[in-house]
Amino acid sequence: MNEIKLSNRLNAVASYIPKGSSIADIGSDHAYLPCFCILNNIAVKAIAGEVVNGPYMSAKKQVEKCNLEDRIKVKLANGLFAIENEEVDCITISGMGGPLIADILENGKDKLHKVQRLILQPNVGGHAVRKWLFENGWKITNEEILEEESKVYEIIVADKGLDLENYSKSFDKKFYFGPHLIREQNEAFVKKWTSELISLNNALTNISKANPSPETEIKTKEISRKIKMIEEVLNNENT
Repeated sequence: MNEIKLSNRLNAVASYIPKGSSIADIGSDHAYLPCFCILNNIAVKAIAGEVVNGPYMSAKKQVEKCNLEDRIKVKLANGLFAIENEEVDCITISGMGGPLIADILENGKDKLHKVQRLILQPNVGGHAVRKWLFENGWKITNEEILEEESKVYEIIVADKGLDLENYSKSFDKKFYFGPHLIREQNEAFVKKWTSELISLNNALTNISKANPSPETEIKTKEISRKIKMIEEVLNNENT
């Protein structure tokens, strides 16, 4: 019996896993996602990778509790070293900052030659993930943004292939906001970037009260650039 109930965020991640996949969930924590995918016949086998001993032990206990030791390997390994010598065609990485996800992919990109799909859920800094995907021959085929417990999450789905179409114009904006999300602009998208706009305007006000210096001038220009970009996107200008 399926005893795994996923959060809305992880349910969304699972919905993009092709049926019959061999998956690796990197930073798997309690291995809820791999267990759910096996129990619901989404994946045929899985790897739960963890770099920290505590979550690694939690993942092992969860896999044993579900009697899935023959279908799920729990590995104590750093990033994509968890898939070394394994047949994997779909990788999920959830609940980390975008720069960390990009670092994991960069440090293990030699292990991605047989992988066909990446499903990535950065908590912040999604632009770092999109930039890495673009520079390394992965095409963003889908994106989703959703709110859960007052937090907004982005999900980025990428398949192998050059991504010239999504970034044919407005490179900076597409990396920053997401090529699919920027077109759809659902309620969660508007909430996220409206909140970011308020934070940046507050930061700009605080900097204006500080003593002028080369550093404050650089910060002012950068914050002003981001404010202008967000305002243009929310007003559907030049996107």
